[in-house]
Amino acid sequence: MSKNMKQVWLLMATFFYVGYLPIAPGTWASMVTAVLVYFIRPYWQAPFYIQVIVIFAIFLLGIPAASHAEKHYDKKDPRPCVIDEVAGQMVSLLLVPHKIAFYAAAFFLFRIFDIIKPPPIKQLEKAPHGVGIMIDDIVASLYALGVLHLGIYVFERFF
Repeated sequence: MSKNMKQVWLLMATFFYVGYLPIAPGTWASMVTAVLVYFIRPYWQAPFYIQVIVIFAIFLLGIPAASHAEKHYDKKDPRPCVIDEVAGQMVSLLLVPHKIAFYAAAFFLFRIFDIIKPPPIKQLEKAPHGVGIMIDDIVASLYALGVLHLGIYVFERFF
């Protein structure tokens, strides 16, 4: 693989170098993603299925990017690799009303589930290479998405 291609994979894996921030790079990547989606969404009124396709594309590209990061850093799930947080945060924002409070709730719920890793997230993390890096965050984001939408439903129904 060419040096340029290796740099492209690292650029993607680190989410344009956000992963190199010294403190909590995964949290920063999630926050940057949530802020970007918040500001882009009003101008890009894509149908739900297009949003899912974009997230799926990031997920699929994230697998080889994360695998390359593992090889580059010679470590399982290296700290600078944050493309998994980007994909996960995007999933947790699906169909969320465009209000800062809901985006903040999606951010915090995703980070909580990604950090505590309830079953089967911890087990999925053990999948090989980029798949393990990416899939656990997707499942954590689905937990966050479910809890957030349940909260929205309860709030709208009873308050």
